[in-house]
Amino acid sequence: MALPHDMTVVEIAAPGGPEQLKTALRPVPHPGDGEVLVRVEAAGVNRPDVMQRQGRYPPPPGASDLPGMEIAGEIVALGANVSNLSVGDKITSLLPGGGYAQYAIAAAPLCMPIPTGLNMVEAAAIPETFLTVWTNLFERGGCKSGDTVLIHGGTSGIGTTAIQLAHAWGARVYATAGSEKKARACESLGAVRGIDYKTEDFVEVMRAETKGRGVDITLDMVAGSYVQRNLDIAAVEGRVVTISLLGGSRAEINMGMVLTKRLTLTGSTLRSRTVEQKAAVADGVRKHVWPLLASGKVRPVIFATFPLAEASEAHRLMETSNHIGKIVLTL
Repeated sequence: MALPHDMTVVEIAAPGGPEQLKTALRPVPHPGDGEVLVRVEAAGVNRPDVMQRQGRYPPPPGASDLPGMEIAGEIVALGANVSNLSVGDKITSLLPGGGYAQYAIAAAPLCMPIPTGLNMVEAAAIPETFLTVWTNLFERGGCKSGDTVLIHGGTSGIGTTAIQLAHAWGARVYATAGSEKKARACESLGAVRGIDYKTEDFVEVMRAETKGRGVDITLDMVAGSYVQRNLDIAAVEGRVVTISLLGGSRAEINMGMVLTKRLTLTGSTLRSRTVEQKAAVADGVRKHVWPLLASGKVRPVIFATFPLAEASEAHRLMETSNHIGKIVLTL
């Protein structure tokens, strides 16, 4: 098919607020070795996009300067040395950047088929959150049936995904959230108990809920003052996995507790990993999670959609933290 020369994108005019997201025209990119060009139908909005817009999270070297780390759409061109993919394939993919555009370049090993029964908006809400949860909660945290799991930020895109997957694995799931309504929403997704952190102390709640035994895995996107509190309620051989630093990057902790409980403190980022490293995570998601998505046991939670040109409004909504689940841009 003939491709246009130019495309509409949303770029960051300057570091700052949502008003710095501006539509612009740019040339349609050409896929390189091992890459494909995707006509984007939907693009997920994530907290790192907001941080990039604010000037606090630059894209990795060589990546597009446009925000957007996950898309769904149709492959319209193949670069050299691409196998097992064809023009016309409907896929979803993780990107290092560039998703806020009519066309985007994706690494072929990260292109995944749309799960059976999901539409493009739902598919675009999968890659960043599901790969992040898989690599941190399951690969690093070792989540398994019977574990007691605490998810901080339970109504975020990451949180709604983590609750569902941990519950599907047979874990006993708890989640913190910023209101009673959100706490109940966590329970509707499979949490045994949602904890309103504004009116309840999650340390006291978890000690009572586990009868003093503690939490096997905590998935934490807050860090800062939460780190020691996570250690306080960790079970013997517990794992605390940090994936974001919304509460700050520094914490003072009691290392004696780490030794006596034999705790594991770990964490990771996804964006800066190599294509090969991300592809290994994607393979695990396709093997273990795709069947759950196809069966309907797990599903992306879509809170709102916005046209691409209204990306600034999508960011404003995300910054209010009033959403439950994912925000997606449509084209």
